[in-house]
Amino acid sequence: MRKLLLIACILFFNQTFSQHLTQTIRGTILDKESEFTLPGASVLITSLDPFVGVSTDASGNFEFKNIPVGRHTLQVSFMGYETVTVANVLVGSAKELILKIALTESLIKLDEVVVSGSANKEDANNEMATVSARSFSVEETSRYAASVDDPARMAQAFAGVSTTDDVSNEIIVRGNSPRGLLWRLNGIEIPSPNHFSDVGASGGGISVLSNNMLDNSDFFTAAFPAEYGNAMSGVFDINLRKGNQHKREQAFQLGLLGTDISAEGPLRGENQGSYLINYRYSTLSMLTELGFLKIDDNNLFQDLAFNFFIPSMKYGNFSLFGIGGLSLSEEFPIKDTTEFEPGEEYSDGKFNSDMGVIGLDHKYFLNQNTYIKSVISVSTQRIAYWNDSISKKDLSTTRLYSEEIQNTSARFSTYINKKFNVKNNFRGGLIASRLYYNLNAQGKDNEDNQFKTFLKSKDNTETYQLFGQWKHSFNEKWVLNAGVHNMYFALNQSYSVEPRLGLKWKFAEGQALSLGTGLHSRLEAMSIYMAKQQQADGSYIQPNKKLGLTKAWHYVVGYDRMLNEFVHLKTEVYFQSLFNVPVEEDPSSPISAINANAGFTTDKFVNHGTAYNIGTEITLERFFAKGYYYMFTGSIFDSKYKANNGKTYNTRFNANYRFSLLGGKEYAVGKDDKNLFSMNFKGIWAGGNRYTPIDLESSKLSGQEVKFEDRQYQYKVPNYWRIDITASYRVNRVKVAHILSLQVQNVTNRENVFGFNYNNYTKTIEEEYQFGILPILKYRLEF
Repeated sequence: MRKLLLIACILFFNQTFSQHLTQTIRGTILDKESEFTLPGASVLITSLDPFVGVSTDASGNFEFKNIPVGRHTLQVSFMGYETVTVANVLVGSAKELILKIALTESLIKLDEVVVSGSANKEDANNEMATVSARSFSVEETSRYAASVDDPARMAQAFAGVSTTDDVSNEIIVRGNSPRGLLWRLNGIEIPSPNHFSDVGASGGGISVLSNNMLDNSDFFTAAFPAEYGNAMSGVFDINLRKGNQHKREQAFQLGLLGTDISAEGPLRGENQGSYLINYRYSTLSMLTELGFLKIDDNNLFQDLAFNFFIPSMKYGNFSLFGIGGLSLSEEFPIKDTTEFEPGEEYSDGKFNSDMGVIGLDHKYFLNQNTYIKSVISVSTQRIAYWNDSISKKDLSTTRLYSEEIQNTSARFSTYINKKFNVKNNFRGGLIASRLYYNLNAQGKDNEDNQFKTFLKSKDNTETYQLFGQWKHSFNEKWVLNAGVHNMYFALNQSYSVEPRLGLKWKFAEGQALSLGTGLHSRLEAMSIYMAKQQQADGSYIQPNKKLGLTKAWHYVVGYDRMLNEFVHLKTEVYFQSLFNVPVEEDPSSPISAINANAGFTTDKFVNHGTAYNIGTEITLERFFAKGYYYMFTGSIFDSKYKANNGKTYNTRFNANYRFSLLGGKEYAVGKDDKNLFSMNFKGIWAGGNRYTPIDLESSKLSGQEVKFEDRQYQYKVPNYWRIDITASYRVNRVKVAHILSLQVQNVTNRENVFGFNYNNYTKTIEEEYQFGILPILKYRLEF
């Protein structure tokens, strides 16, 4: 390791000022709807003086060689299509820049297209999306302050998105439970791709997905297109990029979160396929030892991701892809009875959270307007946990609880995409999933202190989803997206037929009104369906096996306006009506599954609950141009639920408001301005976490925490605010680039209150706090 660091330092400070640094830009131009390549398209680099231009070859590919490093702008045009400007792409000295640019066929037929403008970075890659959707790039996951290259943490800067916990990357979308989020990878549903993820959770400590692997992807917050099912609150539609088919490239990254190594290049020869592999080994113990993480556990994780692209002239294009992550959290062992503090209770525990996905993606063009895309995958998630109490007398242990929950899914997805003409595009397909589960949990029941079995089930079931969606452009101003999604759950024969509709009216230059609505549904975690409840005679029942799908109607009205070439204003008003929400069967109970973000229950629930989310959002964004960018987002919302007792309460996630401001400035420095220095910041101000107050007197009598159950989430902790900053310096050298960055979360060391708990030793209620200042230093070498 020391030798490697020494070599990196020598390369970093080696000043090769005499050489003019250049790089290759290559890419593909294609039709946005049919995804067929466009030969003969014109590609210009307008940031050079004079302009440099090429035309795409018979396969729709283009290439520029010897382009100076730095920021550049490309303009792409093709007869019958709208001209697109791709601004401020970064050309580095170590890696070739590979682009995939989609053009939209113009409804106005002219000999040469005259419509011109910058690509709106908020437009989703999925052309069927109408509202509440935006794309994001790998550069944004790195640029946004304190995002630590994590798509979920990056999304916390978007309107309508919040979180309850600095430790987790779990996100709350428009007041919904995080459990309602769908993750997709290369077009197929996957389990939560996060380290330290719990049963049924959608987030974790940090993403398994390295940004070294990501291509441009989509994020949805409501009224999703018809191809998305089993989602209630939002969708992360992640795409893995292809490796370079012409040149072998590598990267090495070292930081306080650990070490990354990635490699990519051609498989056999140029244009005959590529590979892309990334491995990361990380430990959080460095941050703990430095005093920035105040935790009593040892946390380790590692992950691997790959994407092998195999093109075939006869059989179409194949991609073999996969991701996998292992994470472990264990308490530091107590070696001596002198370590016990008077009155304190001690325990020992271990938590494993592992996940993996492997899939084969195939795309075959029947003709230039029709293709079939199919994906087959196997995914798994394993959560294992045990907890023991430790005797103060002799350090002997007594098992309190243990669980091992494994869910494995085999999935097949296929759809056909047909572009009939410039006005009409259709997509329809099916998704079949076989769900295998092996669920075990046992421990002491807090109510009677008896050791019981909560889960013991090994079997499988299926889900089937069918969808069809149609995009129709009436003219250059009116666009309709309509579709339907059908979902069937074989375990208890529950189903949902879900219409979807989106309409956009471009009523003036650079301005549009949009409308979106749709019905959406979501399965519960298998552990909830299969949980066991012990009866008085010692037998067990599964009280929740017949639970139906939770459903929600989404309604969204939006307004978009390009204020100038780089500044975009977007505002949306939404209402979500949730029904079939599982609530406790007890007619006096205030408990609803709407407030859960992980775990399972053995109590009996029924689909009698309702809920709603209502709010308004605004986003004012200046896309990166002329060396700087900014984005302001604001959300005001209300989130309520009705329990089986007929009363209405705040949901756990009803913070009521959230505002964020982020931005950054980039400076070209050094000889020929070939190096880059950037500063980025993010500020967040939001309503505090909701909590149910603790009944202090009852807690003292029972010796454990007791809450006022009739005051569910009635109160909020103080408002949450924090400021994050990131500074980075990029040094370009011949065939090598060095990037040194420092990300600081909560730079003011603000002590945000997380919640409250009862301390049975002091017989008092204590505050719990979020993370304080957290610096993350990182060095990256590209070659």
